Amino acid sequence: MITETITKVAIQILDTSGYAGACALMTLESMIAPVPSEAVMPFVGFQVADGKWNLWLAIGSTSVGSILGSLLSYWIGCFGGKPLVLKVGKYLLLNQRDLERTEQFFHRKSGILTIFIARFIPVVRHFISIPAGIGRTPMIPFLIVTFIGSTIWNTFLLVCGMKLRDHWPVVQKYSHQVDIGIVALILIGLVWWVKVRWPQPRAEKAPSER
Repeated sequence: MITETITKVAIQILDTSGYAGACALMTLESMIAPVPSEAVMPFVGFQVADGKWNLWLAIGSTSVGSILGSLLSYWIGCFGGKPLVLKVGKYLLLNQRDLERTEQFFHRKSGILTIFIARFIPVVRHFISIPAGIGRTPMIPFLIVTFIGSTIWNTFLLVCGMKLRDHWPVVQKYSHQVDIGIVALILIGLVWWVKVRWPQPRAEKAPSER
């Protein structure tokens, strides 16, 4: 079963890496690496629900990871600007359009509150620290709102994971339906990846345009 396999692999990774591994994953999540928090924090919640991890250490370690990732992105934007972001980002599957949309969001609603709100918006939360760094947002307020926003979001997903673990027998009962949904999401993701993110070949110019 796909659901059971994914769960076992995720738990095994967290069992092996511990709090440091969760911290590292959330560091990547807060940068431009393709590591969604929705794929990490619920399984951290599993660890807490199983009694393997302490709730507060789980929240603390993942919040530290979010701060580290956001801070690294801030420094890249601050000291390297957009050229360095794009240079580094190509190794982490950076989508330039997502970055540009985040920049537009940041400049349209510029301010500390914007950085806080961005922590709850898909895609934008991965990139918001970059324009904050480019715009030289004051460091202390940036760290405060990033910590508060990321902690709220991480804790929400962690609690969702704990609740899911508590009702795991129900999930297993309907696991076949869940597997179908997962396969459908994977197929949709592959189509989206090929259509939107795969580099498109440049069209050949007409003879008259050469």
